[in-house]
Amino acid sequence: MQAWIKQLHRVEDALLVLLLSMMILLASMQILLRNLFEFGFIWVDPLLRVMVLWLGLIGATVATRYDKHIRIDLLTQAFSRSAHRLVQFFVGQFSAWICLLIAWYGAGWIRLDIEDGMIAFAGIPAWTLEIIVPISFALIGIRFFLKSIFWLNLYIRHVKVATRRNR
Repeated sequence: MQAWIKQLHRVEDALLVLLLSMMILLASMQILLRNLFEFGFIWVDPLLRVMVLWLGLIGATVATRYDKHIRIDLLTQAFSRSAHRLVQFFVGQFSAWICLLIAWYGAGWIRLDIEDGMIAFAGIPAWTLEIIVPISFALIGIRFFLKSIFWLNLYIRHVKVATRRNR
């Protein structure tokens, strides 16, 4: 399992580097072509928009991996260490199920685009460009779920230790 997870991390990191490099190259090429030759490729602008979506969602999966995602953390200081762990469990569960719900509906969206034969641009099926939505949200949801289990285990261990001390 660890080997599979490391491979997933490598794929995520490689995709980020590849996407960002390609975006810089394509945008620079398009700017130079338009300014120097008053010419550009019509498919570059929509492709760059799709690449921004992919970069953002893959970046979100990596941020979740390192626990560097955006969070609203107003009440952390108000809870004891033990209660904080329990709160983290519930926040993680809530986040996981919301992300998994988005992934579920994203998969439905992909299914509809496949059935309808939707084309994005340059003859590319729309679903191939949109597939990142259910995949990334499923991955983020799984990571939140696993992290919430980690917090629950910490809470349970803390309660067991505290119970032993009180005996």
